[in-house]
Amino acid sequence: MSITISDPVLLTEISRLSGLVEVKDPQGRVIGTLSVQGEGKMPAGTKSPFTVDALAELRKDQTGRPLADILRDLQARQ
Repeated sequence: MSITISDPVLLTEISRLSGLVEVKDPQGRVIGTLSVQGEGKMPAGTKSPFTVDALAELRKDQTGRPLADILRDLQARQ
């Protein structure tokens, strides 16, 4: 089931939320939860301070240990 929200004020408020949000009636009773999509995305109209090329370069830098090594060490402890 889906519900379409057309109230622009409510849509603006919802767009500022993240994660799970309780939806309550006027008496304060929880009638459901809203799972807000788009976590990890910048708000509309915001520009990243990094260029696509800069992000690609940052992804090349690997710090820490490879996951395979960590898993091998954890299994050895058992």
